[in-house]
Amino acid sequence: MRKGIPFSKLNGSGNDFLVVDNRRGILRGVDLPALVGKVCDRSRSIGADGMIFIEKSRRADFRWQFYNADGSRAEMCGNGGRCAARYAVERRIARRKLAFETDAGLIRAEVSGRRVKLQMVPPHGLALSKTLTLGGRKIAYSFLNTGVPHAVLFVPDLSKIDLPGTGRRIRTHRAFAPRGTNVNFVKVKDGTVWVRTYERGVEGETLACGTGAVACGILSAVHGYVRPPVSVRTRGGEVLTIHFDLEKKGFGEVYLEGDTSWSCDGLIFEEAYRY
Repeated sequence: MRKGIPFSKLNGSGNDFLVVDNRRGILRGVDLPALVGKVCDRSRSIGADGMIFIEKSRRADFRWQFYNADGSRAEMCGNGGRCAARYAVERRIARRKLAFETDAGLIRAEVSGRRVKLQMVPPHGLALSKTLTLGGRKIAYSFLNTGVPHAVLFVPDLSKIDLPGTGRRIRTHRAFAPRGTNVNFVKVKDGTVWVRTYERGVEGETLACGTGAVACGILSAVHGYVRPPVSVRTRGGEVLTIHFDLEKKGFGEVYLEGDTSWSCDGLIFEEAYRY
């Protein structure tokens, strides 16, 4: 029988992730960015928006390493964090209320079956009504870092956005050098924040982005369009709930809440990343 790397595939609001329990060092010596870049390729391998490696921690239930689909390391991922929390509970790595280490800091979560409420790191870098020049035209945006950077543009019609083109140009704009930014296009309608996201590291539109949903929810409230808790509808159709306090410094304790789904368990064979 061929040996492989055990994995599970989980989904959070349309974002799919491959999760590997690496607490026993089964991937010791493996070039993780190269592995991720290959395995997350939807055309030639398993495919995913990102990959999560669960590791031992001395100060929390576990530590994670999170990689985007292109193999780049990310500080934080909201939907990935919710999937990691559910995985840890189902695999008895942690109890229903848990904490785990990320590059953005310590994250706490509460798991109730498929539903996960994830405490986010304190947002920072708030900037309102900024402008940048794109193709000779001034573009208005606001900005918030919710673990990773997010530029947010309020638009009249999400269906008319050239998301691949405009998103890519803003993502790599010198205003966000050197690492770039995620780009979110927002329309507030009937008290709900509708979002489309160009995600850094995936380099294209994703069906959802947890940290992006948090940034869009908070900025929509700051601009006076909604009040918390805020309902954010993703491109994948799911509604996420963003909890925060407008009256408190740093928006108080910020939470991302929504459902997860467990797609499958399997083995990653060498042919999945040696091509």
